[in-house]
Amino acid sequence: MKKNVLLDLSQDFAVEVIAVARILKDTGEKGFADQIKRSGTSISANIAEGNHPQSRADMISKFEIALKEANETENWLNIFRKSELIDDSVFTPIHNKLVKIKILLIKFLQTLKSK
Repeated sequence: MKKNVLLDLSQDFAVEVIAVARILKDTGEKGFADQIKRSGTSISANIAEGNHPQSRADMISKFEIALKEANETENWLNIFRKSELIDDSVFTPIHNKLVKIKILLIKFLQTLKSK
């Protein structure tokens, strides 16, 4: 079976998002925890769906949704860091992984749309 770098990376990211959500819940920020968990895990779910599309348009749509969710998740992470709900030791590794995911999604979408 062929290795899917983007799916693997997004699944690892989802696991890290769940860990951040636990940190937020432990500090009494249940609403924020639920929000980042939804957007952060949705990235991987949409990538997984995009890997088995009904059509090329469906694949593009799923990857575009994954990119939108990545942007939303990045926004939440930045807000949490700026408001000191998470510190740099939590923020930096997860943000770096998210940037890699976004770069891969953008490149993949560009390739899909150019064909």
